[in-house]
Amino acid sequence: MSLPDTMKAMVTMGHGGLEQMVLHKNWPRPTPATGEVLIRVAACGLNNTDVNTRSGWYSKTVTDATTGGAFDEVGEEDPTWGGAPITFPRIQGADICGHIVAVGEGVDSARIGQRVITDGWLRDPIDPQNKGKTGYYGSERDGGFAEYATTLAVNAVAINSDLSDAELATFSCSYSTAEGMLTRANVTDKDTVLVPGASGGVGGALVQLAKRRGARVIAMASEAKHGDVAKLGPDVILPRAPENLRAALGSEKITVVADVVGGPYWPHLIDILERGGRYTCSGAIAGPMVELDLRTFYLRDLTFTGSTVIDPQVMQNLVTYIEAREIKPALAATYPLAELREAQAAFIAKQHTGNIVVVP
Repeated sequence: MSLPDTMKAMVTMGHGGLEQMVLHKNWPRPTPATGEVLIRVAACGLNNTDVNTRSGWYSKTVTDATTGGAFDEVGEEDPTWGGAPITFPRIQGADICGHIVAVGEGVDSARIGQRVITDGWLRDPIDPQNKGKTGYYGSERDGGFAEYATTLAVNAVAINSDLSDAELATFSCSYSTAEGMLTRANVTDKDTVLVPGASGGVGGALVQLAKRRGARVIAMASEAKHGDVAKLGPDVILPRAPENLRAALGSEKITVVADVVGGPYWPHLIDILERGGRYTCSGAIAGPMVELDLRTFYLRDLTFTGSTVIDPQVMQNLVTYIEAREIKPALAATYPLAELREAQAAFIAKQHTGNIVVVP
């Protein structure tokens, strides 16, 4: 197969606002190294990690909610999810669906032609369980906001599905994040799970994946989005931030809060947890700074778990769920790659339900 030497790519040039993403029509096409594959990108989903890394929101110098724009001050020592600087220019985008078109040394050539989705977690092949030796696709190495991308062969997961490329590009980050949270919190069919921000990519995935485990699910979302959220199958849907959450819940007994929202409403979420309840978190889009009464934490025997680096088997499990049609995509919109700025602006505005995808 003849491959071009250059490609179209949306390249992030540094920390800052949307203007840092620049379209290049003749960017060098990558070549797969030993143990890697080259993917022709068919679609690539958007996620909060890309926005937060570009803007520098992960830096401890930033205390505001996720805005996607430039912050007045970003500490250059800890501006990314891993607390260390990254190299620019960088092609972001972790959520690829595409086909393998070339392989590097040591990779079976029979993989050429496979349809794949990408596992965003880059692991040490000798020590894959070590969370301290991980990177993220589109952060520590170039990702999928381009016509072609390379990744480790193990991170290109073959999939057999009649879903569209854009639909498959909605799964990787959001659903693996959600499954990682539920795994960390040991959610079972005996739990009632409260999901703030259920209209977002991770929130909607939490609803579906918690239901798959047999849990009872209470979703929280803006009332204008309740119709879309209902399609995901929650048992109850509440407004985004009821003034009296305990009253809104009625007789429901919440054993798990699965949260990517945070912000000023956070104490209400902790206050309604049952004794022995669990709080699991993988985001803070409404703001990272929250107020905690430690008496609530220890007197109710609560357990808090942060969830970022997922277990290695999570992505393969997700592919199994997709192929068995146990979970479904929530595709909100598709944009051309050249309109990534507009797509990310819509993603940040949070007027949509589900995930947004770009196609080359």
